[in-house]
Amino acid sequence: MTDTTHTFRVEEQEAGCRLDKYVTDHIPDISRSRVQGLLKEELILVNQAPAKASQKLSTGDEIFCRIPPEREIQVQGQNIPLDIVYEDQDLIVINKPQGMVVHPAAGHEQDTLVNALLYYCGDLSGINGMLRPGIVHRIDKDTSGLLVAAKNDLAHIGLCNQWQGHHITRVYQALLHGVVAVSGGTIDAPIGRHPIDRKKMAVEPKHGRPAVTHYRVVNRYPEYTHVELRLETGRTHQIRVHMAYLGHPVAGDPIYGPKKNALHANGQVLHAQVLGFHHPRSGAYMEFTSPLPEYFQDLLRRLEQGGER
Repeated sequence: MTDTTHTFRVEEQEAGCRLDKYVTDHIPDISRSRVQGLLKEELILVNQAPAKASQKLSTGDEIFCRIPPEREIQVQGQNIPLDIVYEDQDLIVINKPQGMVVHPAAGHEQDTLVNALLYYCGDLSGINGMLRPGIVHRIDKDTSGLLVAAKNDLAHIGLCNQWQGHHITRVYQALLHGVVAVSGGTIDAPIGRHPIDRKKMAVEPKHGRPAVTHYRVVNRYPEYTHVELRLETGRTHQIRVHMAYLGHPVAGDPIYGPKKNALHANGQVLHAQVLGFHHPRSGAYMEFTSPLPEYFQDLLRRLEQGGER
């Protein structure tokens, strides 16, 4: 494959736009992170000179982009221990540890859940392609807890239909910043891509997709609140976005919460505790529960030692 090139001239109405946003708006299917990488390699030029992502453009600026083909990622099985909660001929339920990435991506091609599953199972559903075989749903790298993967296409289609129809039981435990005053409630707020930071999601009333989260206070501490959350929908970063929208971001969340991590948590304190669905072959309802992992329990013990209310 050969490099592709693009040349643009900034129109009057586009003056003042950031360079990285301009390029992502003008080249289909290119991410902001990919653009930033090209800028670092000086493959994007403004008026024949290297430029920074934040550069504000002026009317008449000429932008040249050279985009080399992305290197194909080879996904291989790895002998990584798995905490298997349930397994049969069609599916496997895993208790994922905090810190494990679900599937390979550029810059993180090994040590993922998919690498471990390919080694253990030998084969998985191919519906999601080579990078995400068997993956029906994801949980974030630093979110721990239950996840189901499909071993064949029948199981994958059956599970995906339940996800799309919002027929899956999903209950999470989280530790939030601040003291939540009410005992519980529901957040019904659409979620979409953040209008400025494309790596983030945000509540977007006009352009977002429906998102509903129910929450219940489990315990309150002087500066934190332990809550249980039940999802009706499964948008990207839904709990993290909704809790930040509530004014109580998930503790340890470096993206949606405070930059200062007073608890020294290794990422957001969020655990997928309950997962329930109908078996795609038999139709029988199955529900699995994962106890709070040690990192979560340790944080709660530390908070209890400091007093609670």
